[in-house]
Amino acid sequence: MNYGKRKAARQQKRITSKSAMQGKRVGVRLFKALLLCIVLVGVIGIIGGGLFVKRIINNAPEVSPSDVKPQGFTTFVYADDGKTETHRFVASGSNRVYKTIDDIPDNLAHAFVAIEDERFYKHNGIDLQGIARAAVSTLTGSEQGASTLTQQLIKNNVFPNFVDEKTFADKLERKFQEQYLALQIEKQMSKNEILESYMNTINLGQNCLGVQSASMRYFGKDVSKLTLSECAVIAGITQNPSGYNPVTHPDANAKRRDNVLKNMLEQGYISKKEYNKAKKDKVYARIQKANKKNSDNNNAASYFVDALSDQVIHDLKEQLGYTDAQAYNALYSGGLSIYSTQNKKMQKICDEELNKDSNYPGLKEYGLDYALTVTRADGSVKNYSSGHVKKYVQKKYGKSQGLLYSSKEEAKRMVKEWKKTIAKKGDKYNEVMNITPQPQASVTLMDQSNGEIKAMVGGRGAKGSSLSLNRAYKGAKRQPGSTFKVLAAYAPAIDACGKTLSSTVVDEPYSYKNGKSVRNASRSYKGTVTYRTAIANSINVCAVKVSDEITQQLGYEYCKDKFGISTLVKNKEINGKIFSDVNQTLALGGITEGVYNYQLCAAYASIANGGEYNTPTLYTKIVDHDGNVLLENPGSSHRAVKESTASLLTSALQSVVKEGTGRSCQLDNMATAGKTGTTTSNKDLWFCGFTPYYTCAVWGGYDDNKECGYDTSFRFRLWKGIMSRIHENLESKDFDTNAGLEKVSVCSITGKLPRSGCPTETEYFTEDTVPTETCPGHSSYDSGSNYNNDNNSNNGNTGDTNNGNTGNNSGGNTGGNSGGNSGGNSGGNSGGNSGGNSGGNSGGNTGGNTGGNTGGNTGGNTGGNTGGNSGGNTGGNSGGSTGGGTGGGTGGHDN
Repeated sequence: MNYGKRKAARQQKRITSKSAMQGKRVGVRLFKALLLCIVLVGVIGIIGGGLFVKRIINNAPEVSPSDVKPQGFTTFVYADDGKTETHRFVASGSNRVYKTIDDIPDNLAHAFVAIEDERFYKHNGIDLQGIARAAVSTLTGSEQGASTLTQQLIKNNVFPNFVDEKTFADKLERKFQEQYLALQIEKQMSKNEILESYMNTINLGQNCLGVQSASMRYFGKDVSKLTLSECAVIAGITQNPSGYNPVTHPDANAKRRDNVLKNMLEQGYISKKEYNKAKKDKVYARIQKANKKNSDNNNAASYFVDALSDQVIHDLKEQLGYTDAQAYNALYSGGLSIYSTQNKKMQKICDEELNKDSNYPGLKEYGLDYALTVTRADGSVKNYSSGHVKKYVQKKYGKSQGLLYSSKEEAKRMVKEWKKTIAKKGDKYNEVMNITPQPQASVTLMDQSNGEIKAMVGGRGAKGSSLSLNRAYKGAKRQPGSTFKVLAAYAPAIDACGKTLSSTVVDEPYSYKNGKSVRNASRSYKGTVTYRTAIANSINVCAVKVSDEITQQLGYEYCKDKFGISTLVKNKEINGKIFSDVNQTLALGGITEGVYNYQLCAAYASIANGGEYNTPTLYTKIVDHDGNVLLENPGSSHRAVKESTASLLTSALQSVVKEGTGRSCQLDNMATAGKTGTTTSNKDLWFCGFTPYYTCAVWGGYDDNKECGYDTSFRFRLWKGIMSRIHENLESKDFDTNAGLEKVSVCSITGKLPRSGCPTETEYFTEDTVPTETCPGHSSYDSGSNYNNDNNSNNGNTGDTNNGNTGNNSGGNTGGNSGGNSGGNSGGNSGGNSGGNSGGNSGGNTGGNTGGNTGGNTGGNTGGNTGGNSGGNTGGNSGGSTGGGTGGGTGGHDN
């Protein structure tokens, strides 16, 4: 086939064009296929994404306005005026005080909107423009959040565990649910309601949740009083509570504050003038000042509040059926309002007097309470206590050295020195050290008319932590000494056995059933005396005799059931031995476990209240976070003794103050009654006294049961210092002790109707106990003169009264010289050996005449014992000085 050149070219072009067309058709087909794939993938993606989102939405929790409300609020305690705040209970995550939108300044609300969500009032929960801006910011390398205030609210209150998200999928799921729920909640709540919940929810640093807590923490004032500049400071914190903390990072917060103000100006919330004024504000100086004040405050709860928390938790469980956890959470994060019985003025007086060094003996010592946990390098754990330090110190420096030091520095040095002896390479230490001044003291002040505790101090010195040892409440049981003579002997004798204050008892040598002698503090005997005289002079023999006559069982029942002493035991096993307070030592306060200060105060308050016992109360009502009354606490009461009995006992206790062992406590222009109590070797010192207004119980002593030494009068100085100040502006009153009683002149020796020549005194009687017999004469009545040499023939036993029942057989007396009275007006007891014995492991008693008091006889008896390996106890009472001449105590010490 012969083609010309032109024809060949045409043929070639035709062939090429055909190939091109075929290729083009293939390309189109491929493109269509690719496009179809893309569409299919897109459709599948959309369907899959839709299903994914649908699953996420289906898994989203249902929400209502109550679900986005913040949880966990500060509990407030108020004084007895119902207004004065005294304490806040705050658990982690609960430092929040709710404020309504009406209580929050507009500037603060606008500040949050301006910096966090400028389209808040325009969007429906999701800000699409904000999402777009955030996407652009991410592409350009900058950061800008897209979450609305509504989403943030939901994140904080519906998804509080968002910080634990570990994967991107977890975060993505939560974000989708946030947005979905934001749309839902915006349909149910107004913008102001959302903003209110938000401002009460957010974390604002320094453990502050919500704007009110932040306002108080940074500026020391209510949120309603914040200035524009201060509002900007707080609003600037929320994006990074740590990094923008105005206390720790004021420069960073200042830049953020300026941005807040700038946004507020640009968005029309403030004027240029307001902006300039706020910019010039020296706000950070005020923040540092408020921070210093906050740091200087001791956040430890007071002793009163510690006791209050115990009573509140107890009542929530007992009355409302709360579990331990529920009661704790309600107290520390339930936003309760607790209206306490505490009187701020009275509490301040008690605090000041108990911490006034001039009220105490001249020698100030410091006691060490120590605990150490050591984790060794191999993971083993070893625990140590104060006893280990004491053992080391005594071994190196002598047995006389215990846990008492001349200064805090010396105590710390001893601990440091001891730690070197147990230290090993790789050790990790966790220690708790409390160093407290000694001797210690506690006080409870009560309104006897209703049982309300107006003030309580559980110790002397700075209180280092909440729930520390409370010597006035349930933290310490101490032997009551002679304060029990009234409760366990004379009260039941008069109330139930027909006795009167003119009933007589012979003060003479007398022994317990185990053969041990009952000793008086004076080491002498008065012969026949009336109940009034026996009470006023706190005569041991008389109290034990009266107890024997009425039976110890009756005395026990009165103390426990009538007077509310819950610590008494009837049959309790300790280290394999059975102990009981139904025994002869009860009348002298030698009991197994001791008493709580506040319960002893309540017992005497019942006498002051005409015989009506009121359960000690620390609050009147509790209101929940929503304003509903959760608990009301009017207190419970019962008849302890007849009104006539209470009147007679009050009269006798006035004699204690006027002419007996409590003379130091007589108040000026105010009727005063009370009873002293002193245990063996002056280890526990008491005065429980009352006026027509208040009852006050003061205890003094060493935490380690060391003898208080020569100056046992500090309990009187404390009591009188407190009560004198509390009664300064109160109307002078006398006790109404004549109600239902008859005044009768009786023979002061026999207590019977006098005949010619009888010394007489006026005594009170109920109608059915007025004496009808005439005094037969005094020749048969013992004056006690035959026994006054008892102190010169003391066999070493100074009247220890079974010491809490641990050693009838094993706690015997080893004898020794008791050191007679060399005294008279010039001097006092010349000392001598203390006799007594340590009792081995069974407890024993310390007994003996303590000797050496510069003002007369000291000595002691009736020490109680807690038994076991601890070797003896502090119970019972020690003798004392009646003063006189150049030496001696003021007002006398009783037994």
